[in-house]
Formats: sequence, C-alpha cells, structure tokens
Amino acid sequence: MSFGLASLKRWFGSGTPRDPPRTGRWVVVDTETSGLDPMRDRLLAVGAVAVDDDGIVVDDSFEVVLRSTPSGDPENIVVHGIGHGAQAGGVAPVEALTEFSAWTAGAPRVGFHADFDRAVLGAAFDQAGIPRDDSPWLDLAPLAAALVPEAHRYGGRSLDDWLAAFGIECTIRHNAAADALATAELLLRLRAIAARHGTRGFAALAKAARAHKWLGAKD
Repeated sequence: MSFGLASLKRWFGSGTPRDPPRTGRWVVVDTETSGLDPMRDRLLAVGAVAVDDDGIVVDDSFEVVLRSTPSGDPENIVVHGIGHGAQAGGVAPVEALTEFSAWTAGAPRVGFHADFDRAVLGAAFDQAGIPRDDSPWLDLAPLAAALVPEAHRYGGRSLDDWLAAFGIECTIRHNAAADALATAELLLRLRAIAARHGTRGFAALAKAARAHKWLGAKD
C-alpha cells in the first residue's frame, strides 16, 4: 500500500521547507548484488552521487560494474539488468573498490536500508583485501519513518513507497546510479523536513534514524 504526496502536505504544510545550512559533502550510495544475502552474495555494481549544502552535485558522482564470474539466476538478472556479459566485462574488484574509496574521500554515507549496502560493501572490501574505512552511515528508511510517522504507519516501507509519496521519479529502478540519484532526492526532502523541526546536520539525522530503528525493534 502506498501513500500520497497530498497526505505529506497535510502533515507538514504545502510550503517548501528551507534546507538546513552548511552540511558539507555527503555521498548517497546504492549497490546491486547477485542476491539478498550481503554475506554470501556478490557485489555487482555501485552507484553514488554527492550532496552538498546546495543540493545534489550531479557532476560529483560514481558508477561502476565489478568484474566477476558470470552467475545469477534469470529472475535476479531481470531485476538489476546486469547480465553475464556485463559481469564478465566489468572493472576488476580491487580497482573498482579502490576508486570508490578514493572518490568517497571519507565523506559520510547515506543509503536506504543502509545496513545492507554497508554490509555488502564491507564484505567486498574484505574479499578484495582492501581496508574498510569507518565513515558513518545514515539510513533513510528509519529516518523517513521517524519524520513522517503517520505515513509510515499507513504503508511507507519501501523506497518505492517513499519516492511515490514525494513525487520523485527514478528513471531506471534497480540501476545503482539511478537509485542513488533518486535516494539523494529523497534525502533532500527529508533533510528539509527535519530542519523545520530543528534537526540539522549529519550526526543529528543519523541519531534520529538510530533512535527510531531501536524503538521499532522494541515494538
């Protein structure tokens, strides 16, 4: 069940909130994998885009398909669109992940259901023999639920739900780069709503997301 932008406007007003001041460079990350188990399945692609104080920095983005032995069932390939040819012709994992680490440059990271992205990236770094970094992550799934609790109760669960609620279009769903861009747009909407309630900055948003996630686990 999805919910509408009109409902959000009733809860938060129809005006466009101002984005909070000075937040620095954050990177919004999305991954595509060979399955849904981050410890067992392989990282196939990474897409990411930077967000700064003024919004999305389209020119500051990253996208790579990792080279791997072609595998994956047809149903999963239909979802992410990374066929056996693309897998075989991708960038060597060590090179791809080294470039990704250099591009992020220690910036805070943002994702939707970020625990999955963080876990699959960590496993890929370990397999490639590259040290992980300790950059903090912000998960937009619990943050959205915390900021829009009524919408969450009435169906706001998946990324598709939240994109539809805010009228955000994703050109190619389950493409890492396109999903990262759509997630970045969702971040800007949530960041603006949070600012209206006095919550500003990465650390404060991450704290709000963690608190909601912890409380949700107690229900």
